[in-house]
Amino acid sequence: MCIGIPGQIVALHEKQGDHAWAEVCGLRREVNIALVCEDEPEALLGCWVLIHVGFALSRLDEREARQTLAALHAMGEVETDVALFLRGGEER
Repeated sequence: MCIGIPGQIVALHEKQGDHAWAEVCGLRREVNIALVCEDEPEALLGCWVLIHVGFALSRLDEREARQTLAALHAMGEVETDVALFLRGGEER
């Protein structure tokens, strides 16, 4: 399944200028922000982005991000691979 997951940019990478840390479902993940960084990377702090295979593909408003996360959590009830991703790759 190929889906994008909303995440919030919480910190900039200390050594790579085109990378940042995003919080996704309670976990921090390193993401490449080159595709969504229009100005200074600091402007992305606190922004919601759609993440796929380690890349922030687009910006989302918070409402859209939360609705998407809610839908993904609902899918996790029936889709094993979605539930696995939302748990950070740990089988339970």
